[in-house]
Amino acid sequence: MDKARVITLFIGVVHAGSFSQAAVDAGLSAQAVSKAIRQLEEHLGVRLFHRTTRSLSLTDEGQRLFELANPGLRLLDEALDHVRSSREAMDGVIRITAPTSIGSIVLAPLLAQFQDMHPGTRFDLYLEDHFTDMIESKIDVGFRAGNPPERNLVARRLGKIALYVCAAPSYLAKHGAPRTVADLQKHRCTGFRQPNTGRIVPWELRGEGGTIYQDVPCVASFNTAEAELEAVRAGVGVGQLTLYMAERDLAEGGWCTCCRST
Repeated sequence: MDKARVITLFIGVVHAGSFSQAAVDAGLSAQAVSKAIRQLEEHLGVRLFHRTTRSLSLTDEGQRLFELANPGLRLLDEALDHVRSSREAMDGVIRITAPTSIGSIVLAPLLAQFQDMHPGTRFDLYLEDHFTDMIESKIDVGFRAGNPPERNLVARRLGKIALYVCAAPSYLAKHGAPRTVADLQKHRCTGFRQPNTGRIVPWELRGEGGTIYQDVPCVASFNTAEAELEAVRAGVGVGQLTLYMAERDLAEGGWCTCCRST
């Protein structure tokens, strides 16, 4: 027996004053409502209604159950209404996780725009390059670059992240610019060390047969994209950087783009 369902039907009968009207309100047949009330009476071992062909009234036990159950059902309805209205109003805390570079450069500027549309929202933004366990950390939305998550999470592809092989003018003045993939082996390069595995991530490059993954000779490796960005700016070496991180330097003419990788 579905206790919540039959209690709801019981209270509906009391409010309606008849089985037939309660059935109409619940979208059920009168026989189904009568059967549910009979099951409840059998479960409790008491009669809840005095029934005649012309009237319907509560027994003492029925009156006691109604007085106890009705406030609880009302509170449940209020709780459900509150959750529903909160969803419609888009208020409350949204917990977001993202890599530090994506969070600080791409997401953070968008928060104000979202709050202009939904003033009741608040954000907890967790920026880290490790892959967060979103379920254990109670994260609502996670942003990640790379392969889709393996766990049972709803994932949507938002777009491609363009990668460019870049170098500062100070580096190119000393070492020249690589023109081919083979040239990279002769240059001083920077690398990104994947925080979860500790391995340096191969560069993704365009080849004749499509994307190729190339290990490069790294003179410096970093576990944050921001640190690698600053190293390339300082002329430490040639680096493969995302467009959203490098575009300001490229637009200002302070950098040279060796090639677009992907």
